[in-house]
Amino acid sequence: MGGKWRKAKVSLGLNLCVVGPRTLEDSPPSLEAPERLSDAALLSPDKWSTVSSQPSTPTPSSRGLRLPKSGSKSSKTCSICLTKMKQGGGHAIFTAECSHSFHFHCIVSNVKHGNQSCPVCRAKWKEIPVQGPSLDPSPGRASIGPVGWPQNDALMNMVRRLPPTRDINRRHIIPLYQSTEPAVFNDDESLHYQPVFSNRSLCNKNAAYHDSVKTIEIKTYPEVSAVPRSKSCNNFTVLVHLKAPAAITGKNTSQNHASLPQFSETARAPADLVTVLDVSGSMAGTKLALLKRAMGFVIQNLGSNDRLSVIAFSSTARRLFPLRRMSDSGRQQALQAVNSLVANGGTNIAEGLRKGAKILEDRRDKNPVASIILLSDGQDTYTVSGSGSNQLQPNYQLLLPSSIHGGHNTGSLIPVHAFGFGVDHDASSMHSISEISGGTFSFIETEAVIQDAFAQCIGGLLSVVVQKLQVGVDCVHTKTHLVSLKAGNYPSRVMVDGRTGFIDVGDLYADEERDFLISLYVPTEPSSSETSLIKVRCIFKDPLTKEMMTLESDEVRIERPEIAKQVAVAIEVDRQHNRLHAAEAMAQARVAAEQGDLAAAVSILENCRRVLSETVSAKSHDRLCIALNAELKEMQERMASRHVYEASGRAYILSGLSSHSWQRATARGDSTDGSSLVQAYQTPSMVEMLTRSQAMLLGSPSAQRLKPR
Repeated sequence: MGGKWRKAKVSLGLNLCVVGPRTLEDSPPSLEAPERLSDAALLSPDKWSTVSSQPSTPTPSSRGLRLPKSGSKSSKTCSICLTKMKQGGGHAIFTAECSHSFHFHCIVSNVKHGNQSCPVCRAKWKEIPVQGPSLDPSPGRASIGPVGWPQNDALMNMVRRLPPTRDINRRHIIPLYQSTEPAVFNDDESLHYQPVFSNRSLCNKNAAYHDSVKTIEIKTYPEVSAVPRSKSCNNFTVLVHLKAPAAITGKNTSQNHASLPQFSETARAPADLVTVLDVSGSMAGTKLALLKRAMGFVIQNLGSNDRLSVIAFSSTARRLFPLRRMSDSGRQQALQAVNSLVANGGTNIAEGLRKGAKILEDRRDKNPVASIILLSDGQDTYTVSGSGSNQLQPNYQLLLPSSIHGGHNTGSLIPVHAFGFGVDHDASSMHSISEISGGTFSFIETEAVIQDAFAQCIGGLLSVVVQKLQVGVDCVHTKTHLVSLKAGNYPSRVMVDGRTGFIDVGDLYADEERDFLISLYVPTEPSSSETSLIKVRCIFKDPLTKEMMTLESDEVRIERPEIAKQVAVAIEVDRQHNRLHAAEAMAQARVAAEQGDLAAAVSILENCRRVLSETVSAKSHDRLCIALNAELKEMQERMASRHVYEASGRAYILSGLSSHSWQRATARGDSTDGSSLVQAYQTPSMVEMLTRSQAMLLGSPSAQRLKPR
């Protein structure tokens, strides 16, 4: 009987978890009867606690979150805020016709966002609680409840009878989309910057930041240090290595944080973030619950100068709330809105992106950093159709509004960081969306890593220290000219005379690194002992001061001995050759796999591994070369059969290509897998945010006390 009841609860769409919030009135949950975790509770990371000594996130084999045993004491607890409901306790209690009870102020918040069903059993209600217009709490009098929702003891229980529904199977009607939206999204909250720096004055902090930006590293490495005078080179390689400055941090030395790495208080550029979330029918149940928890983490970790807006899309799309600063009140509204999400309908990615881009286009004020985060577990069923091996490639650009694909000027594009969730998402479309817009594509293979994937992404977005970076390469010697610029996805061009080239890099996160290989023609040098090849300059904007800056490197020179001597290839250059070779092999293998020839795809990857094993880097046991070999092997295994490739191989390869092409970290499969290249491009800020996410998922008491960034 217990097993059947468990299945029945799953079919009713309960979002349950063994990780439960703990209140002052509740005793610690027992391992035998873990408490129920509602959608609202998933949004309250400050209240998570450990109910087991083992990690409580679901595993791929669990197929969801653990369900509580029947007879749980949660029957006397409000399933929304998870605090005790006591008669005469000063709060009105609403009992629905399905017999479940809630605090009146809690259920009113759900209903206000369009929900007309029980949050526990999903039963459709005939009567719903509403808040009368005359009972709105006056400004400044509402207190903050357990999940950060406004409460007011003067609220009275008002019930409105719903009209009868003729068709109880109208599953594609989403109550969230019933209210109206403005024609122009210019209702964004005004920017009133409030310094968040501590231990130093704002003036000193900005001065330190300004000085740090000027120390952006530019290093150059010729492939060999010497070339005989009598020899010319048609494709001589010079590596240009850039490293962004570190974030200016003030460490919090509070004893409350002793058990976790110190989290930073950073002088950084504030961000405008729009999340575009898939709430189609396939997201029902555990997926939606974990998405809400991940969004709760994002909301809690945005700073008071950052602004957030959320778009939910299924058959159509809806803006849940305007672009708002994540102050205390802003977080309350964001948590309420995300908690109101229900899953139903189809998948209209284009409409979701259109509204997400419109929010950023129509805003009156602009934070220095702006990005869109897109998550979907399905294929767009409205604008483009999925592609098979015998079909022409769909035009995925149709999914993007003109403001996103209107050119390759990295200074004006709105980057879309796309997250493909599960085995049924369209990895090709998500990868194309991110590639066209200048964002990254991450593959979330299992439900448990949604929050970690989001954490890594926002860890980068909340640490932008360089914007509109353009790298210029100028030839010094009169007979030297550029052959090519190998820059991955970054737009690059060589001028007609071949003497100058440019790479448009755009934004850099704190401590982020970029490597570009410059190929050039080196002439003979009959009368000189050295040749000056190129100079590199970086032009960029400081996102805090808005000041444009220019940095120049020293000239790159090589020796020109009269007699040839043995010179070793620079391992720094060899390492980047290996990275580009591996990325090229991945792209070729993907083409072969899409054409149905998995054997050829596996052979391409195997040949690449063999070539890498003979390089200087491999023989020196270079860490990057070892990681590349492990990643190529993983891709081979994900091409074992057509089924495996369709389920995960395609998405894994595309997220790898995205990472290498932009030299930026993406989530791939199990994002904690240290044997792959997943961690190769992670910055300290990303690692810091990942650590915070994992600590909260494990219910660390110290993590509960950490304040938002």
